[in-house]
Amino acid sequence: MHQLAISELAPPARRRGLNTVLAVWFLMNAGFFLIIPLLSVHYVDRLGWAAAFIGLVLAVRQFVQQGLTVFGGALADRFGPRRLILLGVLIRAVSFVVMGFATVPWLLLLSGLLAALGGALFDAPIRATLAALAPEDELTAVYGRLGILQNVARTIGPLIGAYLIRFDFQMVGIASAAFFMVAYFVTLAFLPPVSVCSEEPQSAGAGLRLAAHDRAFVVFTVLMMGFWFMWVQLSIAMPLEVRALTGRDSSVGVMFTISAVLAIVLQVPALRLVERHFQPMATIIVGVLVMALGMGVIGLSQSLALFYVALFFFSLGTVLATPNAQTVTAEMADDRARGAYFGFNSLAMAVGGGLGHILGGTLVDVAAARQAPGLPWAIFAGVGLLTAIGLAVFYWLRHSRATALSRATVS
Repeated sequence: MHQLAISELAPPARRRGLNTVLAVWFLMNAGFFLIIPLLSVHYVDRLGWAAAFIGLVLAVRQFVQQGLTVFGGALADRFGPRRLILLGVLIRAVSFVVMGFATVPWLLLLSGLLAALGGALFDAPIRATLAALAPEDELTAVYGRLGILQNVARTIGPLIGAYLIRFDFQMVGIASAAFFMVAYFVTLAFLPPVSVCSEEPQSAGAGLRLAAHDRAFVVFTVLMMGFWFMWVQLSIAMPLEVRALTGRDSSVGVMFTISAVLAIVLQVPALRLVERHFQPMATIIVGVLVMALGMGVIGLSQSLALFYVALFFFSLGTVLATPNAQTVTAEMADDRARGAYFGFNSLAMAVGGGLGHILGGTLVDVAAARQAPGLPWAIFAGVGLLTAIGLAVFYWLRHSRATALSRATVS
């Protein structure tokens, strides 16, 4: 299929393509959050499986998906993102049906691997498509809209999942897959076959080499691993914590609803306020610090009220950091290999998210065995603090270098 350059699209077609990406992003997130937060509830609390094993399944899914996304992004540069997105959402739909019917550990692990493969095919391509279709001066605003849609999806998905799990976990898997099938047909019908490269497409290997040899981009990717380490606790440690505090499965859905509503309410005013005073990189640092504060608050007391105070800070930090992380990635990406850059940046989520899932589940088990409930949260907060310090040093060095270069050019 012939790929269309962005310049070949009329403004209405470009806007339609952008809205299609936003709609597909919403559907995929709703389907994802419909089932993933309930894994620990179903398999740990209902079936008595070890929390560490569920953490392992989530970590394998995260690590394999984001690791393979490197190649998914590079392939999008070469062959166009549309066909990769279509194949990816189809595989993800199958994986969540398998996940809903899994009754033995190996089948659950297999479903996680299938989910990873599907995600690897659509993740970087859809983000690169968004960066290509969005006007440059509207990039941060578009990522803000993306965050709002994701949080609305995080509200709807868990509520549907929490309702269906009362009947059968298999229904949760089928409902999750249904969202991805709708995303498949929306993509098929409305997303134009655009190219995400500004020039002749790079080969997959050339695009990856371009990203891997960009020293500043590699450092930024490594530092963002700490952000994703904290972020994934929303899917493993925090559901287990709120379930332990309340004794009710439904509290997990309530937690996600409150988190999403907070993010939706805070997204626009928080970003507008911070953007008046800070660049995107500085905003990421502030967001990571606020997330770390939330993690530390949970460790102070085993109180439901304090948990939701912590959730407020965690949600605020997330809405500050996430869209600006996407903006910085888009700004640092070389236009000749945009998909490869987004794919390479997914290694931050692969490694940081993978370690976060493994250690999140393991630390919950260790804390329970040693009767040290604050231990996991102190570690999570420490990781966030170190990440913020690393990002601050990186930002200061780049800013100093840019200032020195500007002075040298003037003189």
